[in-house]
Amino acid sequence: MRHVVVMTAAASVGLISIFLVDLLSLLYVSRLGDANLTAAVGFATQVMFFSVSICIGLSIAIGALVSRAIGAGDRPAARRFAASGLVHVVLVTAFVSSAAWPLRREILMLFGARGEALDVGATYLAITLPVTVFLGLGMSLAGILRAIGDPRRAMYVTLAGALATAALDPVFIFGFGLGVNGAAIVTIISRIIFVVVGLHGASRKHRLIARPSAAAAIADVPAMMGIAVPAILTNLAAPVAGAYSMRIFSQFGDAVVAAFAIIDRVNPVAFGVLFALSGSVGPIMGQNLGAKLIGRVRQVLTNCFVVAALYVVVVALALRQAAPLVVDLFHAKGETADLVTFFCAYGGPLWLFLGAIFVANAAFNNLGFPFLSTLFNWGRATLGAIPFVTFGAAHYGPEGGYLGLIAGSALFGVGAVVAAYWVTGRLAKNHKDA
Repeated sequence: MRHVVVMTAAASVGLISIFLVDLLSLLYVSRLGDANLTAAVGFATQVMFFSVSICIGLSIAIGALVSRAIGAGDRPAARRFAASGLVHVVLVTAFVSSAAWPLRREILMLFGARGEALDVGATYLAITLPVTVFLGLGMSLAGILRAIGDPRRAMYVTLAGALATAALDPVFIFGFGLGVNGAAIVTIISRIIFVVVGLHGASRKHRLIARPSAAAAIADVPAMMGIAVPAILTNLAAPVAGAYSMRIFSQFGDAVVAAFAIIDRVNPVAFGVLFALSGSVGPIMGQNLGAKLIGRVRQVLTNCFVVAALYVVVVALALRQAAPLVVDLFHAKGETADLVTFFCAYGGPLWLFLGAIFVANAAFNNLGFPFLSTLFNWGRATLGAIPFVTFGAAHYGPEGGYLGLIAGSALFGVGAVVAAYWVTGRLAKNHKDA
């Protein structure tokens, strides 16, 4: 439990700092006094979630391979996997951003963007999509540092970029009068800082990155993609569900989209520890699996579920009480204010079940069952979202759509917990038989 809490706490500082700066960016944009601009950032963020999800999947694969090699005492293999993985990250993220860039307006229109929100969102993406490569490298370098058991330096990767963003956002948005474009430019700067700090920790301090080799990169493709592809597919499920929900909510107008954008920034700050927990527990499980300590793997899983549940209960109660403050901070008015208050009041149950899925995903990805992550995440994003959100919004408006998300997540969250214990039970049986 101590290892889980320490790793999660360190990762939380850096991760929540990113979410907090994203929140501040939207807060600054909302102070411009135009709901269309807030909606534009909301639409663009939903698109960026797809790129972020790909980066997360790649970083999961690198972390899993490096941690297993370290757990097995094979440092040369760990260094080779780190180098090959970073090469794969550059190639994949460059391809994705290049493919999405010319289609950004069409993609935003699919999400329901129109008018000024569409124009501003397209410009924002034109600036930020090309730096997806730096985001992927930074996240992967942080994953390598967590894999070797250095959560402090992994925290520095994201914390450094976040602090730079917090300092520069007001300057570019208000000081230079660049508005939303200023926020996008600062994003570029922060992504570059991610990579610089990450390379310093992983390469100079730990010397955990071998010299990249084309032969090694090609040879490691099966191992890397065997984890990365299911992990990417798994992580793409969340933005798919978010995109569908955004499209449904966009039918009710930009005031509703603005509320959805605000809560999309508030929730990761409030419940960001769950993301850090799922990212931190993977290397712990991977090392214990590499050392064939299956009993510890199961204990780590239980500890994670306990930590996640307790955290959600405490934060959900606090967020419910803080709803008026959130409304005031973003200068939300009318329908936007009402919806933000509603989302703050009823977000807890949604994140309780999402937290269960996050922890279960970490177990699936690091214990050799990545297809289960894909199954449960896509199940929630499709069967657990589309019919529930559609029905709820059609009969009870935006509030009904949000309650639909909760109902669908409950169904798959419970199933993911059961499956996670089935996986550890199967590993224990196989280990005993061997």
